[in-house]
Amino acid sequence: MASKDFDIDSLANYLHLTPAQVTKMAERGRLPGRKIGGQWRFSQAEIHHWFEEKIGASDAEQLEQVENVLDRRAGKSSSAVRIADLLAIEAVAIPLVARTHHSVIDKMTRLAANTGLLWDPEKMAAAVREREDLHPTALDIGVALLHPRRPMPSILADPLLALGRTHQGIPFGGARGDLTDVFFLICSTDDQVHLRTLARLSRLLSTDGFLASIRKADDAAEALASISRLEAELFGE
Repeated sequence: MASKDFDIDSLANYLHLTPAQVTKMAERGRLPGRKIGGQWRFSQAEIHHWFEEKIGASDAEQLEQVENVLDRRAGKSSSAVRIADLLAIEAVAIPLVARTHHSVIDKMTRLAANTGLLWDPEKMAAAVREREDLHPTALDIGVALLHPRRPMPSILADPLLALGRTHQGIPFGGARGDLTDVFFLICSTDDQVHLRTLARLSRLLSTDGFLASIRKADDAAEALASISRLEAELFGE
């Protein structure tokens, strides 16, 4: 098996399903795969994007199930992903002074670079633009979850998040044409960290009061305090 492919057994282990369940999902077109020599093969990159789409389309209960799968995959030695821990005050802009798609991405990557953990904000910005051109990350709740197509460990010391909130919503490519005013930039060092971060952040965004607290915050410190408090209340951490 190629190093970048799963077979039925390895994908079943990765997803914490049985081989029979994975086979059935593949045969019904619910997993992105292809048959080579009569055997199912699944690209790691395609499974990664399938997980992203699954997270984006899930409700609160489904998001909890997805996060549990990802946490089990990470193993007992890996600590829980906490959004508050990934956000440094240097990487939060309330408000984010940007009025265009282009300026948002530039300023969000510079925010991330303020932490000292992102070494090449221009390269990250180019990768985020490529991802946005492929499929916009804006949601219909006025939030965009910016990230490159694949993690970029070569320009990152550690995983991190950046957060920006503009004075008013701007067009950002959402499917329904909604305006976007809250932007998260997800910078991950591997697929597992990226998906766990995306799942945790998506659960928070689906929680009553979380997004409103970011929109009401007067500054970065208030936004961070609200995020930390609400995350602790939801997950008991």
